[in-house]
Amino acid sequence: MIAFPIIRVVTKLLIPYILLFGFYVQFHGDFGPGGGFQAGVILAAALILYGLVFGLQAVQRVVPAWAVEKMMALGVLIYAGTGITTILLGGKFLDYEVLDHHLLPGILPHGQHLGIFVVELGVGITVTAVMTMIFYTFAGRKHVL
Repeated sequence: MIAFPIIRVVTKLLIPYILLFGFYVQFHGDFGPGGGFQAGVILAAALILYGLVFGLQAVQRVVPAWAVEKMMALGVLIYAGTGITTILLGGKFLDYEVLDHHLLPGILPHGQHLGIFVVELGVGITVTAVMTMIFYTFAGRKHVL
């Protein structure tokens, strides 16, 4: 691999800000523009940038492929689990009103806010993992002529 010190240094400086922005979009998505999908793509873009600059093996040391596979399943389970929970509590699938509670008012989210928050978290985890796995798959393939 050819060393490009300026690109490597700039990448190391940018990645924390990209991740911070991705988490901001994730956790602010229920109040404004953003949410799980957008945040997932931003977070995956940080990992992909790291992989493009430092190589596939370097990014796979940071987030191994087995962890990405588990994140894909975890995100889907969070999303589906929220829906199943609402059914078990007497509502319809993803009917967030049944998640209403009165524990620590003003501190813990409840009802619609809690449901959207958890679902968006599941979507964000899934999108980050899927985009990262797509990069791993294409970057790791062997060229056949």
